[in-house]
Amino acid sequence: MAIDQENQDLIKRVTEATLKAVSARDDVSVSFAPGAHGLAIGPEGGQARLPAPSRQFDGEDLNVLRGEADAAALRLRYHDETLYRQQVPQEAGSASLFDAAEQARVEALGARQLAGVAKNLHEFHDADCRDKGYHQASDREMSQMTDAVALLLREKLSGTPVPASGKPLADLWRGWVDEKIGKQMSTLQRQIHDQEAFGDSLKDILDLLDLSPETSESESQEGGDDNQDQESQDQENQEGADAQSQDGDQDSEQMEMDSDGMDSESEDEMETMMDPSELEEDPSVTMRGKPMRPEFGEGHVEMYQAFTAEFDETISADALCDPEELTRLRAQLDQQLVHMQGVVSRLANRLQRRLMAQQQRWWEFDLEEGLLDAGRLARVVVDPRHALSYKVEKEADFRDTVVTLLIDNSGSMRGRPISVAAMSADIIARTLERCAVKVEVLGFTTRAWKGGQAREKWVAAGKPANPGRLNDLRHIIYKAADAPWRRARRNLGLMLREGLLKENIDGEALLWAHNRLIGRPEQRRILMVISDGAPVDDATLSVNPGNYLEKHLRTVIDYIERRSPVELTAIGIGHDVTRYYRRAVTINDAEELGGTMMQNLSELFEEESSVPRRALVH
Repeated sequence: MAIDQENQDLIKRVTEATLKAVSARDDVSVSFAPGAHGLAIGPEGGQARLPAPSRQFDGEDLNVLRGEADAAALRLRYHDETLYRQQVPQEAGSASLFDAAEQARVEALGARQLAGVAKNLHEFHDADCRDKGYHQASDREMSQMTDAVALLLREKLSGTPVPASGKPLADLWRGWVDEKIGKQMSTLQRQIHDQEAFGDSLKDILDLLDLSPETSESESQEGGDDNQDQESQDQENQEGADAQSQDGDQDSEQMEMDSDGMDSESEDEMETMMDPSELEEDPSVTMRGKPMRPEFGEGHVEMYQAFTAEFDETISADALCDPEELTRLRAQLDQQLVHMQGVVSRLANRLQRRLMAQQQRWWEFDLEEGLLDAGRLARVVVDPRHALSYKVEKEADFRDTVVTLLIDNSGSMRGRPISVAAMSADIIARTLERCAVKVEVLGFTTRAWKGGQAREKWVAAGKPANPGRLNDLRHIIYKAADAPWRRARRNLGLMLREGLLKENIDGEALLWAHNRLIGRPEQRRILMVISDGAPVDDATLSVNPGNYLEKHLRTVIDYIERRSPVELTAIGIGHDVTRYYRRAVTINDAEELGGTMMQNLSELFEEESSVPRRALVH
């Protein structure tokens, strides 16, 4: 359903009011941004970051948003951050499970009091498990052990079953977990009102599970620097945290009073607004007719032309086949995703940690004014000659970013290459969306082999010399930048459809994707091209110079790299793209694609491009 700005604002207001009511705190600030997630608790209150409702927003999205807001509110209400920092272990795997168990504890307290909160949390965790691919789990992998234990702990503490999308993973580990820590989990269940006792018992459980560094060996090898950054951030948060726990019974009574006092009129408005019968298509997502034809500055690519563009099309993926077939193709993609989920997901987690670290707040120490730094008072006590030290909270400058993945949909990509490309795009879109980075997934091919209606028109016109391009373009939008991944996930399965992949005319596809990025409001725009060969279209090359399409591609690349603010990078599969693109890498095996895409994005986000950028000249 497409919703206007007024209804988006209504959702935000009601969600913020609910979060503050459930948390029973008036020192909470709530912000909304596309794909944003997170909660910070400091001495001056809490700050919750929630995903902003998009224009394409349905009832399921609303329930997930409510669940995420409830989870943050319960953490603010029942969680003592100072005590938590004293108890949390240092080893990454143990710390991750400790945090998940603490979250399960506070959610269990809330779910026991309010059935609506329990329902929202269940919806939220079901979507989260699906996003992480738990529904595809078929074997026990040590890298997923902490996730499985967290699911079973939440089930035990809250008394509600594991969400359907998390059940396959939980069932794989259920017997092992019961044998290892079954009795200890019962003890935890009795201690959910006492955070300190709960934390002490939880540390005993971690010892029994023996979560040694080898458990997350692959992740730590890839992201050692990231872990150091996280530890530094944790230490700074510890020094700034100062929250107090409240009595459970008193909290329960207050929660019921707060919830009863909610604006029922606003709730009714929101439910009415989410009526599924009002579903409509966003015209910005699907565009039939010829693709947008961006223009160069005067004197550029004047020698390239298309005989006719009237048969070209730019189309949304879900308009190319019926919903049943799209569902079947997505299921086929999910089956293949299981086999590469482990490796690429670890790389995706690494990228996510880096991006989130860039967006987090941090403390600047040893200043002459600001907040008194209590952590450095000891040295003043030891030696009064030391001056008092102050600190100031800063927020990292993370520019709004949008990433476009432009995937070659030519016939030579058929088989494993296109499957891996679709899976990699799927994982990257999910990862970046969690980090408030918008992602667009595009594909390019032609509507026919060896020329289409354009060639027929050229033949009917008497076959004039040097006609230019003689095939009909098909540019596919698998996921628009503003569309949530959950809504677009089925579309990626279309890449596996027989008969879709035909010829590739890279230059015009690159222009099309670039033009879409130029129109975006984000400060930073990144375009990643995935291709396995030079541009080829038999109809065009048979009546034009042999390097006609390649020369156009080179001119387009040169223009973008020298004159555009868009940052361009490319990955060639078994094809040397370094001779075309300034920032490029070539791989020999499609299996390397996911890791290479993650690595390229990591490098782009770690530092600004070294390529000089100039304003786009129209």
